[in-house]
Amino acid sequence: MTQELTSPTPTTARRAPEPGRAAGWWRDAVIYQVYVRSFADSDGDGIGDLRGARERLPYLAELGVDAVWLTPFYASPQADGGYDVADYRTVDPLFGELRDAEELIRAAHGLGLRVIVDIVPNHTSDRHPWFQDPELARQRYVFRPGKGAHGELPPNDWESVFGGPAWTRTDRGDWYLHLFAPEQPDLDWDNPDVHEEFAAILRFWLDLGVDGFRVDVAHGMVKAAGLPDIGHGEQAKLIGNQVLPFFDQDGVHAIHRSWRRLLDSYSAVPGQGTPSAERIGVAEAWAPSPERLALYVRPDELHQAFNFQFLTADWQAGALRTVIDASLAATASVGAPTTWVLSNHDVVRHRTRLGGGLPRARAATLLMLALPGSAYLYQGEELGLPEVTDLPDEVRQDPAFFRGRPAADGGAPDSASGAGGQDGFRDGCRVPIPWTGDEPSYGFGPGGSWLPQPADWGGLSVAAQHGDPSSTLEFYRAALGLRRQLPGLGDGELSWRPAPEGVLAFARPGVLCTVNTLGRTVELPLPGRPLLASAPVTVRDGAAVLPGDSCVWWAL
Repeated sequence: MTQELTSPTPTTARRAPEPGRAAGWWRDAVIYQVYVRSFADSDGDGIGDLRGARERLPYLAELGVDAVWLTPFYASPQADGGYDVADYRTVDPLFGELRDAEELIRAAHGLGLRVIVDIVPNHTSDRHPWFQDPELARQRYVFRPGKGAHGELPPNDWESVFGGPAWTRTDRGDWYLHLFAPEQPDLDWDNPDVHEEFAAILRFWLDLGVDGFRVDVAHGMVKAAGLPDIGHGEQAKLIGNQVLPFFDQDGVHAIHRSWRRLLDSYSAVPGQGTPSAERIGVAEAWAPSPERLALYVRPDELHQAFNFQFLTADWQAGALRTVIDASLAATASVGAPTTWVLSNHDVVRHRTRLGGGLPRARAATLLMLALPGSAYLYQGEELGLPEVTDLPDEVRQDPAFFRGRPAADGGAPDSASGAGGQDGFRDGCRVPIPWTGDEPSYGFGPGGSWLPQPADWGGLSVAAQHGDPSSTLEFYRAALGLRRQLPGLGDGELSWRPAPEGVLAFARPGVLCTVNTLGRTVELPLPGRPLLASAPVTVRDGAAVLPGDSCVWWAL
């Protein structure tokens, strides 16, 4: 017979910590990323805002996540989607007012959701008051004289992550470093004023009740002494793992240790209705190996670090097992949980990136949610949204699209070949998500959307999928509901079980997970009672037939 798996009733009950397990809500939390510009627009200007996000918080609570991570909403000229911050203590008028941030935090806590906000310490906006003051700028940012007879050449050969040189010359004739866009000058973390300012910024938001920080470019604040040349091109890519003199320098760990002490000092200080006083730090760190990444989550440093090795792994059983084993071993060596992620605002959505369409994306998600540790979801993946690949050039806003290698004829960058920047197409994962099928902008807001939405997104909207047991939305709700109900899922141990070639099988306490990475069916002895599958499973004569590109949870 064909085993049709229905969605279990989602529950809001949290698991109690298992005896002997280290405390910490974050160790097995599911955290949902809200890209504020594209989540919900309350005022009709076509751009998502904090009030819109607050009004949609009940949806996230019903989905079954534990926390919300908000991308930057601070005062910013928006040269890089808010990651160019001009004032870290105010809300940009695009997104509302400081009062809106306070109300969102209170509302989230009232629903049992924690709130994580972005902090951007590697660079500021060039409109930041420090950079606008020529004397302060040369004390608190990375300035150097140029090379050449008249200083007309950059100080070294470093390239921007967004393409092109990492240096811009000023009217004074010296050069400033920007590992990203020219509008994002790098701070000089050798200056104690920078340390003091960011400690004060963290305290400001902790006093308002936030539960933690996602640290942007957590690996980038410290540069190698002397700023040495690299000697080759294509030096850094988003979500890269190159060994570079401006990333993953040992000196960053002293900064993170100081921040951990600050976060711990708030552990006994309740916030505004916060469900837990424990505050956390999450590193966005591009490290060349799992072992280097684990250094960011040593007991006296940050609590979590994004596992980009898993995100970039091929959909192949051997490759996935290798990454999972290496990740678990590295974090176990420092007593930390592993953090898993498949999509975010910087990469192609995993439904498109992995190939194989929605079936493979659903299987990858169910695999991720069965792994020990914490998981991050990116807004819209629970709707099965694909990458939008046909945005016209004139609507794009990703700065990487406009920088990088020139076209072969010396003219404008060739967007078709991706030569407008090393990635250059991040707008495709940032298109505002659909809430309904029959309202303007699919319910995103009453005044259009800052990036055009595909014509067929009504069928992928929250309203269209709600209550449909075959939908991806209800699949996510079922998976998250089971993950809360089953004590064996979350932080803990994993043991591999024998499986046919192309299939992964591993056990968690009380649960077996099987993953068929092949594009065809595979038969294996019936592992147990099916709990949830990414695609219908056939059970016959004591055997289970796994569809291609599928994942199943079994009760042991």
